[in-house]
Amino acid sequence: MFVFELPEIGEGVVEGEIVRWLVQEGQAVAVDQPICEIMTDKATVEITTPKAGVVSTLHGVDGDVIKVHTPLVDIDEDGTPSAEAPKAAPSAPAAPTPAAPPAPKATPPAPVASPTPKAAAPQAPVPVPMPRTGGKTLATPAVRSHARSMNVDIDQVAGSGKGGRITRSDIDAFVAHPTAVKAPPALQLPAGPLPTGPVADERVRIIGLRRKIAEKMTESYRTIPHFTYVEEVDATRMVQLRGALKETAAAYGVKITYLAFIMRALVRVFRMPEFRAINANMDEEKFELLVRGEINIGIATDTPAGLYVPVVKNVEQKSLFQIAHDVVDVTSRTRENKVQLSELQGGTFTITSVGNIGGRFATPIINHPEVAILGVNQIHDRPMVVNGEVVPRKMMYLSPSFDHRVIDGAVGARFVAALKALLENPEPLLLDL
Repeated sequence: MFVFELPEIGEGVVEGEIVRWLVQEGQAVAVDQPICEIMTDKATVEITTPKAGVVSTLHGVDGDVIKVHTPLVDIDEDGTPSAEAPKAAPSAPAAPTPAAPPAPKATPPAPVASPTPKAAAPQAPVPVPMPRTGGKTLATPAVRSHARSMNVDIDQVAGSGKGGRITRSDIDAFVAHPTAVKAPPALQLPAGPLPTGPVADERVRIIGLRRKIAEKMTESYRTIPHFTYVEEVDATRMVQLRGALKETAAAYGVKITYLAFIMRALVRVFRMPEFRAINANMDEEKFELLVRGEINIGIATDTPAGLYVPVVKNVEQKSLFQIAHDVVDVTSRTRENKVQLSELQGGTFTITSVGNIGGRFATPIINHPEVAILGVNQIHDRPMVVNGEVVPRKMMYLSPSFDHRVIDGAVGARFVAALKALLENPEPLLLDL
């Protein structure tokens, strides 16, 4: 009997949470076959078995936290698969968390107006899909996420990878096939009227990313005495300026967003001596405020897996168009599970925006160890009095929260006033597009 212990899966990682099992007791496994997904503070990784055989015992269930070098699974190298082993209950695969990459990618260069078309790469031989003979479908979390995004039942796809593993190209080929059978959407209301009778209680275990979010929010709210300050901004000129720039930005392959204007304005405000301490991290152990020279702005991003905060680094060194490009790039890759771990770290300030959903303002929770967060809310039409006349204006609320241990209320109010002045008169932000 081979007892496979949870291996070391990252520097400083001493434990991990079982997000879900990919095998079951009584099932035959091959060398390097994924057996479970483990989440740590740094990443979610697939654990593969170094031995072939039959799974005898699974040590733990989804949501259990186990230590490194403690038993994870027992494998009988001479065992026979159980003919009566129950099949794993079909369920929607857990949405993946970005995993640690081998090396960080270089920051994408500023887009150019007329990129030179790339020569077509030589076509690689098409691998022949290997039909499965039963057992768990082999696929990485990223491929499973791609299958869900394409509305494909991954269990219907033949894999061309090692041991029948499903690849992204297998999913694409399946979709292109005229007889491809697509899975129903993940969430569907039942046909007919909604039930009106009693509905049974349901107990849902909080595991995986949702647990990490809960732990981080609790730590932040327990540690930091928050205060929120709300101010309204006349965004009319910013809306007009964005509209005037959209065509030019598109020529450079850039989608210009309001966040780019706000981030550009934040750089100017953070460079004012009285507001430098808002772009900072709190060292709780030494009880020191680390005022940062770099301006690395996190963008709270809603994904199918939950909330992530990818970071746009060195915003102070970038033009308006470069910021717009980087925001769209990093948030899109985060939603597609292509973001690198390094891009989720190192933030000095965070923006959270739900304006595309609605609502006037919110009271956001600070992304610890930062000391402030900016809530950006819906731009809406309102009648306003301008020069004694009632005129329609594009109005928006800003609702930042501050760490009251290091930022006084008056400082926070003046910070927002300086930001408001720039957003209401945004033309200077166009320097060095």
